[in-house]
Amino acid sequence: MDRSPPAVSQVVLKMHSRCDLACDHCYVYEHADTSWRGRPRAVSHEILAATAAGIAAHARTHRLPAVHVVLHGGEPLLAGPALLRHAAEELGRALRGVSALDLRIHTNGVLLDEEFCELFRELGVRVGVSLDGDRAANDRHRRYADGRSSHARVIDAVTLLGSPRYRELFAGLLCTIDLANDPVAVYDALAALRPPRVDFLLPHATWDHPPPRPGGSPTPYADWLDAVYRRWDGQGRPVPVRLFESVHRTLRGGSSLTESLGLAPADLVVVETDGTFEQADSLKTSYDGAPATGMNVFEHSLDDVLTHPGMLARQKGIEALCAQCTSCPVVASCGGGLYAHRYRTGTGFDNPSVFCPDLMALIMNIRRQESLPEHPAHARAGEPVPAQESARPEPEQALEPADFEELAAGLGGADTVARLALAQLDLNRGLLAAVGGRADPKDRRATAAWELLLDLDAAAPHALEAALAHPYFRPWALGVLGGREPGALAGGLAELAASAALRARRADTVVVPLREGTLRLPGIGRALLGGAEEAELTAQAYGFTVRAGGRRIQMGWGEGLDGRTPHWQPVRLFEAGGWTVALEDTDPLRDRYPWPAEERLPASGARAWADALAGAWSLIQRRLPAYAPGIAAGLRSITPLSPRAGGDTSATCRDAFGAVGAARPAAPAPLALLIVHEFQHVKLGAVLDSCDLYDPQDTDRYYAPWRDDPRPLGALLQGAYAHLAVTDFWRVRRSTAETPAARGRAEREFARWRRQTSEAIDTLARSGALTGPGKRFVAGMGETAAAWRAERVAPEALAAAGDSARRHRDAWRARNAPRG
Repeated sequence: MDRSPPAVSQVVLKMHSRCDLACDHCYVYEHADTSWRGRPRAVSHEILAATAAGIAAHARTHRLPAVHVVLHGGEPLLAGPALLRHAAEELGRALRGVSALDLRIHTNGVLLDEEFCELFRELGVRVGVSLDGDRAANDRHRRYADGRSSHARVIDAVTLLGSPRYRELFAGLLCTIDLANDPVAVYDALAALRPPRVDFLLPHATWDHPPPRPGGSPTPYADWLDAVYRRWDGQGRPVPVRLFESVHRTLRGGSSLTESLGLAPADLVVVETDGTFEQADSLKTSYDGAPATGMNVFEHSLDDVLTHPGMLARQKGIEALCAQCTSCPVVASCGGGLYAHRYRTGTGFDNPSVFCPDLMALIMNIRRQESLPEHPAHARAGEPVPAQESARPEPEQALEPADFEELAAGLGGADTVARLALAQLDLNRGLLAAVGGRADPKDRRATAAWELLLDLDAAAPHALEAALAHPYFRPWALGVLGGREPGALAGGLAELAASAALRARRADTVVVPLREGTLRLPGIGRALLGGAEEAELTAQAYGFTVRAGGRRIQMGWGEGLDGRTPHWQPVRLFEAGGWTVALEDTDPLRDRYPWPAEERLPASGARAWADALAGAWSLIQRRLPAYAPGIAAGLRSITPLSPRAGGDTSATCRDAFGAVGAARPAAPAPLALLIVHEFQHVKLGAVLDSCDLYDPQDTDRYYAPWRDDPRPLGALLQGAYAHLAVTDFWRVRRSTAETPAARGRAEREFARWRRQTSEAIDTLARSGALTGPGKRFVAGMGETAAAWRAERVAPEALAAAGDSARRHRDAWRARNAPRG
């Protein structure tokens, strides 16, 4: 199988094994496992040193670009500032030069004060806090041992984290669901604190000790969460909610953000205060000793821990689930639920979750609400809109004013980019309707595919939308409508219908013409079927059957199934830190760039790309955090290109929203630069689909400080917008590069690109060809550049930038002077 070896990227490090609260729903002290009683209260320096060395060795072996460590308990703040500092410094020393360290602490908040916050600010530790809602809700379980309320102390801690000085430390709030609490009141209390994220947890339970289900509903936890979802959605989703975002992502084929949903393999290990390795803490609710591995930091490595049967079971994805789960239509989203919640004496974990009815109802509720015709995300969720009805909206309708200003400044957060993506999806719906209208009614294959697409749009719109969101759908559709893809209409509709049916896990059978023996499933992968002309594809719960050329082949298209059969080549997904991006080397329509696309990468090439993306993404998250949420929301596909001599190779296709083509650079930093640079083009292209920023009839050509040829206004706008991100990259790198030489180069590059980008923005503003929205957009770009011009730059770097600019303009004038 073409599968990378498993690795641990998340470590929970127990700093203290006791707690200053007596929460009666705590899985550490109130559930089946009692191992805490025999453990030391605080972790020792020796255990911290061994743990840090073990993590660093594992990261080095597996070439991990980042390691996530959570300081936990009990209550970790009971360990005190000195021991917490020692842990952070020990981890930092061990991982320096090996892997980036994402260090967090999770606390009940009652001891969190300015002293701790200053320590965490110095050490770069982000802080998550447990809070179950308003005072009544929180005090139902989270009290001191003498019965006193903890709510006021926790609110003080959260308010402190929300202050401007410490806001960057705030990782989010964790809330355990109790059906006795009013869901809307709980949500409102949490949202009022303006956390960066909220995570709702189902209470820990097993089949031996099922959760309470008061009242008559068979799905009370889904009902509770549905009330929260409606409130959250109705308010415009003002705060990210990890549970809901995970359902959204998995319904569209992405990865979950939480271990309680989805099919991703487990990559978390716990180190207790006595140095023993354990599996996930949630297993403590199953039976006494459930999380134990029998291993410790002095005698065993993290690779040893991964050989434990419990860890191995959690590496298998859908293969590890019981038969009821594997045949379930929402298995890709649910993933069987939290592993601990499947436990039953006699059958172990080979069961569905004890919350199975609630998880199915929750996912189906969200799917249904996301598909309502009146929902802003799917304003046209019935039959695809005819092309003549999808006219370009006015600018004020296309983008919210705040979105427009944010994008004009060169940025664009997750919500803004998500709205751009929804607008792109709307355009693709119109194109699909136009293509369907071209189908010959006598063409049975085209008619069957079109009817299936209409059926899927009504019954499983999320699946059709995922297929339509594939970046290379629009180039195909435009080619058909423009007459550049003769004979491709029926085949393309069949490919799209097959892809959507697979995503919907429906048992539809689709006849799909092959492309030189290749079955194309856009966004999913390709099957190599030799000399056959067509294939009959039937979807199943976690795979599909193909009949072609007299053969019947069973294939799986889920995560990690590359290489199971020589016929199947799935699209590989890179996932890290909230970003899921496809490494698209299967689609025959991906060749849309000035340089040729790479052929299918071998396993080693895919792993090299994954390593490079992990390093680049870690750098973007740490050094360019304003760009990361937008990239995670909108950059869904990278097509590997053949490298060229003399420079980095990268490009975008104007009609392929969400995609970038690139040759892999040799180091993470240039790949990070490439990603932020090219994604600027992706965003601006979507803006231009929503409103005109300049007069398309303008025929003048303009000087671009980075080109040798005169450029039309649209190309100059694209270049200037992309170079805002380039300038920002070098601006940040002046103080973050690893060596003095690298920092000196960054200083020179910043001076150069600051000058050139400002000059291009000035040219755009003086052109006389900008529309009203275009003037506002360019003015926003100018404000960003003006703020950078106020930053001090070394005189020698300024002089070098000035000399370079003069030489380039002189050469440009000589090259482009009128001849006569």
